[in-house]
Amino acid sequence: MEIEIRERENKGFAIARENDKKAGLMSYSIPGSDFIIIDHTEVEPEYNGKGVGKKLLYKIVEMAREKNLKILPLCPFANAMFKKLDDIKDVLKS
Repeated sequence: MEIEIRERENKGFAIARENDKKAGLMSYSIPGSDFIIIDHTEVEPEYNGKGVGKKLLYKIVEMAREKNLKILPLCPFANAMFKKLDDIKDVLKS
C-alpha cells in the first residue's frame, strides 16, 4: 500500500492507494506554523478493518515529527487513536 501526503495552501491530506485504487484519505488543515488539525478520515468500505486509517495517521505523524509540528485531532477516529496509542502522543497538541 502506498501512502502519499499532499498539501496546498492551508490544507493537506494523506491518501492511501493499493494498485492505483484509493483505499482511504485523512485530511488536515494548517491554521498556523506550529500545528495541524486532523479533521476527517475516510476509508473505502472494502478496506475497512485492514488498518488503513492507522497507516494514514502514522504517515501524518511522521510528517509532523519531520516538520516539528503538533497535531490537534478533531476527527473522531484520529482522536480515538491518540487516546489509544502511546507511541504517537509526542506530537499531540496539548
